[in-house]
Amino acid sequence: MPAAQAPCSPCAGGHGADGGHDHGVLPGWPRITAALLLASAAEAAHWLQQGNVGMLLALLAIALSGLGVYRAGLQDVRRLRLGINALMAVAVTGAVLIGQWPEAAMVMALYVAAERIEHAAVDRARNAIRNLLELAPESADLLQPDGSVTRLPVAQVPLGATVRIAPGARVPLDGLVTQGQSAVNQAPITGESALAEKAPGDTLYAGSVNQHGELLMQVNAAPSDSLLARIVHAVEQAQASRAPTQRFVDRFAAIYTPIVFALALALGLLAPWLMGWSWHQAAYQALALLVIACPCALVISTPVTVVSAITAAARRGILIKGGSALEAARALQVIALDKTGTLTSGQPTLVHWQGLAAADASADSADNSDSSPARPAPAHALRAWQLAQRSEHPVARAIAAGLAAQLPALAQADAPVTELQALPGRGVQARIDGQLWYLGNLRLMRELGLADAALAQTLAAQEQQGRSVTLLANAQALQALFAVADPLRPQARQAVAQLAAMGVQTVVLSGDNPATVQTIASQAGIADARGGLLPQDKLDALAQLQARSGPTAMVGDGINDAPALARADVGFAMGGAHSTAMAMETAGVVLMHDDLRRIPETLQLARRAHRVLWQNITLALGIKALFCLLALLGLATMWMAVVADMGVSLAVVANGLRLRASPPDSKDHP
Repeated sequence: MPAAQAPCSPCAGGHGADGGHDHGVLPGWPRITAALLLASAAEAAHWLQQGNVGMLLALLAIALSGLGVYRAGLQDVRRLRLGINALMAVAVTGAVLIGQWPEAAMVMALYVAAERIEHAAVDRARNAIRNLLELAPESADLLQPDGSVTRLPVAQVPLGATVRIAPGARVPLDGLVTQGQSAVNQAPITGESALAEKAPGDTLYAGSVNQHGELLMQVNAAPSDSLLARIVHAVEQAQASRAPTQRFVDRFAAIYTPIVFALALALGLLAPWLMGWSWHQAAYQALALLVIACPCALVISTPVTVVSAITAAARRGILIKGGSALEAARALQVIALDKTGTLTSGQPTLVHWQGLAAADASADSADNSDSSPARPAPAHALRAWQLAQRSEHPVARAIAAGLAAQLPALAQADAPVTELQALPGRGVQARIDGQLWYLGNLRLMRELGLADAALAQTLAAQEQQGRSVTLLANAQALQALFAVADPLRPQARQAVAQLAAMGVQTVVLSGDNPATVQTIASQAGIADARGGLLPQDKLDALAQLQARSGPTAMVGDGINDAPALARADVGFAMGGAHSTAMAMETAGVVLMHDDLRRIPETLQLARRAHRVLWQNITLALGIKALFCLLALLGLATMWMAVVADMGVSLAVVANGLRLRASPPDSKDHP
């Protein structure tokens, strides 16, 4: 998979957005080393007043290190593009013309050496995420029909094949466990530091490490489509995108370079008349100013910082889709969370159901604990199962699974279900045996005119226990209720406390009934909980929060959350097994492991990246402003210029690379 390339920057012609320059114009390290030695010898010859020897050594040093720069610089000049190669070519040529041979050679040699170091550092940041691909082994043990095992390159393993994974081995491809039980370390992929227990039916990710038990796995994705490969590809795309600050810096740099070039020209022409300098001194100060004119350090300060932050986040299981999402996360004031599958575990279970029609209510037990195969399926349970098993909503899936476990006879139902229709924010309806049936929430029952005060009391008793209640009805009457419990995620309360400590408000926006939403929110430590919201209601609530409190994020996992994820300043999608593809595609940030503590971690990383970014910008502009002042006072030297320009470039790169380290609060995430 080729690395994503960024568009050109104004730093120089053909240079990437990282502010680096064309690798093709730079010599290798053997020639650079030789050029530095020759330039040093030229300086020594100059001090020993061996002018001809110094001139020859300087020419050799410039030829070894600067031919590529000269060629690129001449092309830039012909195109009227004031890039670093053009500026260096003009500056070194001017230094030669005024007799500063040793200094011209040393400036060129130091320049290419600094550029090589800068390239290596930036490439290290940009390619760090690709090292994750090396976690997946290049071969797999393929189980043959006769029971033998053949080792094949992963590219030759077909989909649906069975692969054996020995204890201690890395998982070669994505797939589902078909046999065996073990614990697996999948921290490099999901950021989940705790071992994940795996049994038949569980998902395995390429690059994770099997711990102690042999596993058989059915392959369900090609190497290029594994979760690991998709993470790397998404991060590379994010690295290639431009952050708002980077776009501003690039626009500023496009103006800055011509201004400084004009200032250098004016200094060389006017200083002898206005300041009494000699022509030699004026030309020298102007050339020194040219060396500092290219805003490479300024241009490179943003992308190296953003790339390092995105890479650090990916290693923690946080997929940030570009610099815009990273910068927006810094300013967030409110985090709005969905309930089911986001604030809660997303694994609801059916804990209670009962008939509401007179004929059925007396027949049902209070806790529905009888799971005997001989138990007949009440009519309302059959209808609810037929509707629920056709829905993708986690609550409906919990109802279908719970009824099937308690009433195995349901599997023999043969009544056709037709005209199935999803009712967003309310439930589902379908025609069974010629009659319309509805499975949904209290809002739907009110629309059908089937809710009354007695029902409200019945529901309140369930909702006070944090249960979500789904109702079954036909056109004539309510038939049954089904109570589902979805426990709070274990990290939710800690995540909310961390956000509060950062000054960020948390709100729950859910389509579930208000009483259940309030109960779950209270368990998480959230005071503002709003239930019974349709997708449009969530959008309206987001707009109110944005107008009242400022930048607002939305955290969700379902299709119904996608509009709010798109509307929010930053959308966070839960990336676990229960998340939908639409939510992950819409969101600007994906939490690969459903740990809500990754949200405050993302905000902390974004704030840290912002600080480093402005440290770099301030350093780059400050050094250049100081040098310009020295040049105008006649105190600058070309040595000083190259140290100021290349030195600050290396400094901002090194400062940005610090973000690749683990977040400072990583100790809080066991």
